[in-house]
Amino acid sequence: MRRPLAVTAADATPSADETIPPAAASPAPGAPPAGARPAGPVEEGDPLAGPGLGDEAAVMAVDVTPTQVTVTPDADLIADTTSAELPLYIDPSVEMNESERTVLSSDGDVFYNFSGGDNGMSVGRCSSALIGGVRYYCTTGSAYTNRMYFEFTPGKLKGKQVLDATFAVTETWSFSCDARWVDLERTDGISSSTKWPGPGGPKSDNSWDQMGDRYVSAGRGDACSPSQPRAPIEFNDNPDETDENLTSTVKAFADGKFSTLTLMLKAKDESDPIAWKRFDDDAVIDVVYVGKPAVPTEYGLETGTNQICSKSATAPTMWSDPTPNLAATPQTVAGGESGASLRVYFDLDVKNTDGTWSDAKEPTTGSLSPTSGYVGDGVDRNKTWDATLTDGKQYRYRAFTQSYYNSGDSHLASAATPFCYFTVDSSAPKPPTITFNTTYTACEPGACTPSGAPGRSGTVTFGPASGDTNVGYDYKLSTDSTWRPFKSGATVTETITPIDSGTMTLEVRAKDAQGRYGSNKVRFLVAEGDGPVGRWTFNEASGAAVDVSATTTALRDDATLSGATRVTTGRRGVVTENGATGEDKALKVGGTSYAATAAKVLETQASYTAAAWVRLDATAANATVLGQDGTHYSPFFLGYCATANRWCLRLADADAATTSLDNQRVNSVEAPQLKVWTHLAAVVDTTAKTLTLYVNGVPQGTDTLTTGAWSAAGALQIGRVKYRGGYVDHFPGEVDEVAMWQEAKLPEAIAREASPVGADGKAYAELVAQYSPEGATGTTLADTSGYGNTLTLSGSGASLDGEALVLDGAAGAATASRPLVADGGSFTAATTVNVDTAALTGKPDGYRAQVLGQRTATGSSWSLWVEKTGTLSEPVLDDDGNPVLDDNGVPQTTTVAVARWHFGRLTADGGGTSVVSDEAAVLDSEVGLVGAYDARTREITLFVGSTRQGDPLAYTASAGTGEFAAGKGYVGGAWGHHLPGRITDIRLWAGAVTDATQVENLIGY
Repeated sequence: MRRPLAVTAADATPSADETIPPAAASPAPGAPPAGARPAGPVEEGDPLAGPGLGDEAAVMAVDVTPTQVTVTPDADLIADTTSAELPLYIDPSVEMNESERTVLSSDGDVFYNFSGGDNGMSVGRCSSALIGGVRYYCTTGSAYTNRMYFEFTPGKLKGKQVLDATFAVTETWSFSCDARWVDLERTDGISSSTKWPGPGGPKSDNSWDQMGDRYVSAGRGDACSPSQPRAPIEFNDNPDETDENLTSTVKAFADGKFSTLTLMLKAKDESDPIAWKRFDDDAVIDVVYVGKPAVPTEYGLETGTNQICSKSATAPTMWSDPTPNLAATPQTVAGGESGASLRVYFDLDVKNTDGTWSDAKEPTTGSLSPTSGYVGDGVDRNKTWDATLTDGKQYRYRAFTQSYYNSGDSHLASAATPFCYFTVDSSAPKPPTITFNTTYTACEPGACTPSGAPGRSGTVTFGPASGDTNVGYDYKLSTDSTWRPFKSGATVTETITPIDSGTMTLEVRAKDAQGRYGSNKVRFLVAEGDGPVGRWTFNEASGAAVDVSATTTALRDDATLSGATRVTTGRRGVVTENGATGEDKALKVGGTSYAATAAKVLETQASYTAAAWVRLDATAANATVLGQDGTHYSPFFLGYCATANRWCLRLADADAATTSLDNQRVNSVEAPQLKVWTHLAAVVDTTAKTLTLYVNGVPQGTDTLTTGAWSAAGALQIGRVKYRGGYVDHFPGEVDEVAMWQEAKLPEAIAREASPVGADGKAYAELVAQYSPEGATGTTLADTSGYGNTLTLSGSGASLDGEALVLDGAAGAATASRPLVADGGSFTAATTVNVDTAALTGKPDGYRAQVLGQRTATGSSWSLWVEKTGTLSEPVLDDDGNPVLDDNGVPQTTTVAVARWHFGRLTADGGGTSVVSDEAAVLDSEVGLVGAYDARTREITLFVGSTRQGDPLAYTASAGTGEFAAGKGYVGGAWGHHLPGRITDIRLWAGAVTDATQVENLIGY
């Protein structure tokens, strides 16, 4: 709430030819000297134009409920306001996704996300000065100093290599026609809570980092001679001033080394009132860039239908063509696709007799493709190596993407693909023919038709290329880890059975009588197969849960809710359905509440699969998620067994008054984690006579069907189960995405169901924890995700300063009493952290400080951490970026830590599996980190900003049993690994992000 100043400057302005000496008498408090002139446009002080600089302000109490916002004005400010000072303004802060800006005043005012209006906002010392015998002023109150801040997010810089950067902002007014220096400094981040004197800087001593300075005056128009109209003021690195590093800073920003870039405009001399200036809100960073090249894809020896590549030097592909056709598809980093000018560089080596490698002779057209001009991102390229290769020699080749700029005179190169190893034998078999006979068809350019289904067989015939005589063949599918057994014959027909849907490859090797091989590979597309016979998302506004597996009402098995309610914490997160976007819903059950269909869904005498997402609230008693009514029992019980303290799948031996539930049973390997989304699936295969339990897509074990399946003719029950003629085992918690299939789904299909994706192919992600320290104080930090997992600060070493969770690196931490995500399921953890360089420098080399993590009974389940790898010396600079000299005139230096980011399993010796950042961690700056575990691929991925670090890494999940912790890690049965620094954002999702685009869209880094 703000009260504008009463401005009367227009009445005191003398005629143009008057010269007013400094006033001898003291003016009344709050009034300008008699005869003084305003230094800025009169209209900027118009009370009806909104609150302005120097206005009194008070923070109002705000109460927010689901239906209204109640604002209580400050009583004292109202009481002290005269009629001449009206109107009063309610002036709320507005959050912006793309950028933020603020003006901070030494008198305590904050103008967060200000609007420049007609005249902009000011920087420098606002007081008065004598110019040409006339005293000019910019305030009728007490003098104050302003600084202006602009904060940027990477946005369109993602995927681009910055070559040059310019910061520009319009100067709308200057105190006088005389130029004054304006500094552009990089600082730490801002928020609506930031107050004077503003944030420190990114240097190890918390000082600002000068981006540049300009000696300018603009905006006074014809009041100056020559005229000085308002003008954009541009800051660009001056090669003669080595302390100016705007371009390198923006480059690091685009590379994702820190999450936001905050730039401050200030007067170089903040005591000089003539340095007071006004600037608009139109700050921009203009960059000259080139799209970053990425490692090529689809590389290998071209067969015409696919590429062959053996990455083993000891098992090279045998290739009959001495002028091979090499393939590779150039790529750019996500975000760099637009306007990319790309070529592929093919690097071919020959193995020498002494075991070393040297460059093979180049083809007549050189090693680039195309040889002239360029192609865009994702355009397939080939290179026929017409410099004939030598029979019997081993070769290897790799490919690079090159991205060109500067009219083609310069380029950037990506990292290389892995080497493809091959041996040339012109008498070896040529690529064999591959002919699909039934069910499936090979993909050809422009035609790739889905057919078949996982588990559905088809036949394919392997034969010799023209002129060849082969004695046998072996093959493997892309889901195979080894080759299938060798089959003899000039031609061979095999039965193939894909185990997953989507694009599959079939690689075939032909062998001749001399034992030489020739290889070929084709792609084919496997259809999804039969859909579920029932699926319930619970995403309706009210009423029955609709069976979305059928579009015809008569074929639907809708479920009626009895006491159960819908909650907006569904597993899929934010979804768009029927043209509307909103929070996904789940079914809340417990007590005696449940949902049930009117009739049977599954024929339980045949093979079937039942699955659901669940959040279990308590483990005091048995809790069953799904069952289907028989006369006395459900044939299957999928849920939780209290005695074993495990997820369990039990089958009833018979539908009799009493029967056993233990003869056909599978328990989970680990105990359940409470209140986290977990996927359960039961697969009953009457052909194989097995029952299998899956947790988060991972099989927990298999038992044998000993009594045979029997048919249950009653309703499907969700949240309870039939037992001895009554209903028991009510499930306490939430249930979502229930699905039933009238078939025994294969493991790959269950894993896919446990990692749901939207229409865009991106994983559904439900925000299950969110902590924002902005505005927070006290000893707890609320979870604003709706899941209620409050963080509690340690008794010492941790605090909330209204902007960040501040940690001392010795004892400070914040913890939740339980895990926030299922460690064995797909999840994403994101945070923005500012590591204290000075504190980390004081730690020993190899020190590992946990930012976020969950623990097991004895150690880390997963962690995001920073590891000190050493130190380096850097020069000490003053506020203007100049070297500081000692008494002997020698430049001073300081020792600072060097570190890397990690995501994986934190261990005392550093031997735990982790993905490591590609480059050194940026310290003393806010850095966005994202760690993701994909339960389907069983891999972990680390992002710094939205830039993926290295390749996803195979990872064995370990179920967490203890606290979630920020700022400390649990290793070897004890807490330690404390983090020195500040955390400004903590968020966790059920579901794993997979690429830069999803990180940007979901997380905003």
